[in-house]
Amino acid sequence: MVLSVVEMVLPILLLLAIGVLCRQKGILTPEGLAGVKSIVGNVCLPVVLFNAFFTAHYSSAVLITFAAVYLGFGIALLAGFALRRVAAPYGKFFPFLVSSAEGGMLGYALYGVLTGEQSGFAVVDLGQTVFAYTVFLGTLTLVDGQTPSPRKLLRNIVTNKCCIGMALGILLGATGVGGMVLSGPAAGIVRGVISAVTAPTSALVLIVVGYELELDPALLRPVAATVLSRLVLMGGLLALVSFVIFRLIPYDPALQLALMVMYALPAPFIIPLFANVGDDGKYISTALSVHTLCTVLLFTAIAVYRFM
Repeated sequence: MVLSVVEMVLPILLLLAIGVLCRQKGILTPEGLAGVKSIVGNVCLPVVLFNAFFTAHYSSAVLITFAAVYLGFGIALLAGFALRRVAAPYGKFFPFLVSSAEGGMLGYALYGVLTGEQSGFAVVDLGQTVFAYTVFLGTLTLVDGQTPSPRKLLRNIVTNKCCIGMALGILLGATGVGGMVLSGPAAGIVRGVISAVTAPTSALVLIVVGYELELDPALLRPVAATVLSRLVLMGGLLALVSFVIFRLIPYDPALQLALMVMYALPAPFIIPLFANVGDDGKYISTALSVHTLCTVLLFTAIAVYRFM
């Protein structure tokens, strides 16, 4: 068991370390990093999401999981507003750092390392992704002083490459087209093309995350309060959502692992992209970095759990 866990965790630590080294040694410039992120966000991740939902099995269990995850993150967002004084004077963005999750940039990569495939994570990520691009972004723009019109929110969804990939995957998978293609003569070609595009995704994502790790000791108190609050809230959500889901559908170990990975993740990395974070930018970056390190530790625990 120990060797199996090491086999999973060591590559993640190594790739994170490579990312840190790339920043420290100037191997990857900020402009180069932007190019890597563009490839990941506009090419690799959309195909990963497309493949995950294209090959997913659709049933009432998917709808139940979607509703439970979506509502659960809504509860976390409300709790964040109620608790934001604990991170004073950085309470403005505190609710968004304790809600939703970075499924796209990190969740699929970690779940893929854990199980060898990524489609199982799509079941829980569906609720998270829809929540992130509706309630989460809508509330974020309100806090940032903008007016979140339905048209603007819809435009954010339909123009986002990851959402497009997810939507196409759901359309083809839920209508049965995916099953027909994957059982037909062209299955090998389709799988080969998708695999060629998605293969480097996990490595690129983890290198980018390592590059952007930023720890500012001056922000230790508010960041520690934020990360601890998120850990407690996500632990509570994991217990609550798991209880609700498996009261309504039969217990599924793969789904349980996906939920554990989901609630171990940091908040979405898109916060600075959709809001003018101003002086809170370093607080947000440090909180995301610290929780990313916590995620690696939690992933180790999840890997141990898997082999128990």
